[in-house]
Amino acid sequence: QVVLEESGGGLVQTGGSLRLACAASGRSVAALAMAWFRQGPGKERGLVAALGKDGDMRTGADSTEGRFTMTRDTVKNSVYLQMNSLEPDDTAVYYCAGDQRAGPRIGADQYDYWGQGTQVTVSA
Repeated sequence: QVVLEESGGGLVQTGGSLRLACAASGRSVAALAMAWFRQGPGKERGLVAALGKDGDMRTGADSTEGRFTMTRDTVKNSVYLQMNSLEPDDTAVYYCAGDQRAGPRIGADQYDYWGQGTQVTVSA
């Protein structure tokens, strides 16, 4: 049983930064493909970044490129999403996802394990 738990969301002003964390239990993050998704108001859940078992990275929307960085810490058995230069359009619930297959996947339906989500709100 893999359990994922996100933390680090909150309210931040435009231009600010947040670091989201996803702690895994039941399996090592090194043995999972991991990803961050987000779902804004009235929008579909979309990929932010995905990290395969061997370190291959895929990113989602171009709008986050250069501002968001996903990392993995196998000692803490966690993955992180560093978000800089936040904009109001980044407001969303952010979800951590995991899958036992190897490569980074871009579709939400390709992940078996999900956290409960953490709210990020960026004020103008």
